Amino acid sequence: MPNSASSSDAPLGAKHANVVSIEDPSNGIRSIEYLPDSLVIATGQPADVPPSITATGGVFTITLQAGRHKSKQVADTFRSQCGDSPKMFAPSDSGGTPDELHFIFGLTITFKIGGSATVYLAQGHHFLANNWWIGGDPVFSQNTPRLEYTLGNKIYTFAISGNHNTFQLNFKDTRPVSSIEHVFVLMLENHSFDNILALSGIPGIIAATSSDCNSYSGNSYCVQGNAPVSMPTDPGHEFADVVEQLAGDGASYTPRGQYPPINNSGFVANYATTKTEGPAPPPADIGDIMKCFDTASQLPMLHQLANEFVVCDQWFSSLPGPTWPNRFFLHGASSNGLDHSPSSAEMFDWELLWRGFVYPRGSIFDAMNAHGITWRLYHDDSGPIEGRISQVSAIHGIDLCRVHDLSDFESEVQSSSYPYQYTFIEPNYGDVANGTYEGGSSQHPMDGVANGDALIAKIYESIRNSPLWPKSLLIITYDEHGGFYDHYAPGPALPPDDGGEASQYNKSGFNFAQYGVRVPAVIVSPLLEKNIDHTLYDHASVLATLEWLFGLPPLTKRDEAANVIQGVKTATIARTNCPQRLKTAQAQGGKSSPLTAEQRTSREQEPIPDSGNLAGFVGVLLKADSSLATTPEERRAAVIRFQSVKTRGDARAYIHEVMNKVQTERAQRSQRTTP
Repeated sequence: MPNSASSSDAPLGAKHANVVSIEDPSNGIRSIEYLPDSLVIATGQPADVPPSITATGGVFTITLQAGRHKSKQVADTFRSQCGDSPKMFAPSDSGGTPDELHFIFGLTITFKIGGSATVYLAQGHHFLANNWWIGGDPVFSQNTPRLEYTLGNKIYTFAISGNHNTFQLNFKDTRPVSSIEHVFVLMLENHSFDNILALSGIPGIIAATSSDCNSYSGNSYCVQGNAPVSMPTDPGHEFADVVEQLAGDGASYTPRGQYPPINNSGFVANYATTKTEGPAPPPADIGDIMKCFDTASQLPMLHQLANEFVVCDQWFSSLPGPTWPNRFFLHGASSNGLDHSPSSAEMFDWELLWRGFVYPRGSIFDAMNAHGITWRLYHDDSGPIEGRISQVSAIHGIDLCRVHDLSDFESEVQSSSYPYQYTFIEPNYGDVANGTYEGGSSQHPMDGVANGDALIAKIYESIRNSPLWPKSLLIITYDEHGGFYDHYAPGPALPPDDGGEASQYNKSGFNFAQYGVRVPAVIVSPLLEKNIDHTLYDHASVLATLEWLFGLPPLTKRDEAANVIQGVKTATIARTNCPQRLKTAQAQGGKSSPLTAEQRTSREQEPIPDSGNLAGFVGVLLKADSSLATTPEERRAAVIRFQSVKTRGDARAYIHEVMNKVQTERAQRSQRTTP
């Protein structure tokens, strides 16, 4: 909260004893010394330098004889020394940023265990009292105010508390310093582990064989190769679909009960009959759900990375359900009870009531903001504009205008000063308006896989050939299995225990005590040895890894219990034998065909499905459009415009309209931040 001195401030030239204390109940501070030549004070005000510093019983009392006169210039200097509000804290003022200050000066705090930290103290006014701020690079103000400093390979943390003229530094914890400084995550769409990697030929992975079969209508369908790169229809993967796929033909879930016994026997039966994602496939194609890719020829770039780095063969989707709740788990170790694809009504409610999807305990982005961890979002802009809507921007506090075009990624990571510790990347989802997803890079079942494989290569090669490579970790995974067969039975999971199970979004009464189907995951880093990792993971393991690396508290019981990616805690020396370039992908044929002009015209007239990706993405655009509104009238107009979108054709026009606004706003922001 901005603050300034009141009219009772002393006139120019008057000196006062300005006293502030640093208390050390942990007995961890050896000494506190004034940083020479660090005093900045309002023009014309006197000061006796250096301030006196006395220590008695773990209390360091600092007294500066100086005048008091509010000054914006002094406050500006404080911000330039510290960064902005996340790097400064005032116990009596919720850590806000002052508009004006009397003076600032630096201190060097030396700790008994070794090492030191430089902080800046500043004084201004808070109501009728003089108020003190502490700031600097080691200070983090939000959530849990603290001071952190590094000594050797460890980070030491002291919690900060106090009042208007006292700071208390209380030792909190120690954590090791990892060689990994940058984490990148790419999440693709809708494929099971077996579908992508069972026939990869990688020794040691837990993979399906031709003896793994499903029976349906008197016929046996077994695992085999030659999977089509695109499917004629979208396999079901809503909650009820996955129950049948995992537990068998006709299986169902009893609300608030235990998940039925799993034998992975119902994939073919479900694919043959479900219509949750559209029409059922031609009878001759139902066995395609059991087929696996020839990874080396159909997905050569992913195949090469899987052979060079780490394959995780027990990485499970976070719940047995569709894309949206699983992606929400990646960002918050919870879906706030959502167990299905969002409906238009739910998206509308999220926007009107909360300005986006809200986690009961916040998202990982909230946690990073609170702890001074930097992050950046990218979206593949190489495909159709209909596929450039970022699902992550459905979350409260995530602005679609803040998502950057992936075309800028390569040049931005070339800077050795790339400041972002966490980077999340979304593919292009293709033509979501007509529901074919064609032209994207997400590897959606109705699109091809070549563009997604090329996207993997682009991201890898950009990082590999950048100064960041020796200290980077890239996680490539998939949100859920998309209805494709996997032979490995997922086990029980720990519920988030954040109240989401009882939310109105839990349509099935699911207790979140069951993992979803296994999905591919490849971990890429020069700091990790080539390996087959059999550790149990789900999407919450991404959060557990970030939390360990950057000293963040867990969000829910799920990420608190999740395994940190193996090798991260011991990563020290970067390998030098990692490929700089990957093999080139070859175009592959599939069973889905582009719509004819007549089919496209007919499709444009169809009403928007009540739930699913299109309903979700149109809701994201409502959030973006209303956030760009500057008046209540403009916001009401944004809502009315959203409510006018009824058909797929309406949705296409709306997508182009709002995305053009978003692109204009992004360009304007870029110009404002360019020196």
